[in-house]
Amino acid sequence: MSQTAKRKATYEDLLALAENQVGEIIHGSLHTHPRPAPRHAVAYSALGGHLWNPYGRGSGGPGGWWILDEPELHLGEEILVPDLAGWRRERMPELPDTAWFELAPDWVCEILSPATARTDRVLKMPIYAREGVRHLWLVDPDLKTLEVYELDNGRWTLLATLKDDDPVRQPPFDATEFPLDSLWA
Repeated sequence: MSQTAKRKATYEDLLALAENQVGEIIHGSLHTHPRPAPRHAVAYSALGGHLWNPYGRGSGGPGGWWILDEPELHLGEEILVPDLAGWRRERMPELPDTAWFELAPDWVCEILSPATARTDRVLKMPIYAREGVRHLWLVDPDLKTLEVYELDNGRWTLLATLKDDDPVRQPPFDATEFPLDSLWA
């Protein structure tokens, strides 16, 4: 029985996508989804706003982080685009000159949607663990929840599931606090 070998996706496949598509290469396959819906975009914009001043600038918080929206990560053969990611400046003192990052972040946040939740949980979480990302947040604007994970011996440990207007003071951003419901439109 003959099987046709499936062609591995390339960076050129990503560049060929329409402007309204986000593309990632996971395990050699191209995964696409539409640009985020407004509720999704509000959640990650609001979260980035809560984190940027205290952690990115050091205004009202400890500073020492790069916090970025939709960075392109080149992790081995995988090309991932999390909704938000953060690097401790002690690990990455300066931003790279490339349009992507080869150093795995210290923290990743995925904003779940019906189009991305399965990929985020089943495909991307194990890659983040393999690459040593220490902290992972999953935000669900539909359920209005935040799941907080920490990497422990290569496995994700769920530290907290927050809901409604619970105060958010979670690792690695536990020096400040904001209400979870401030992420919803």
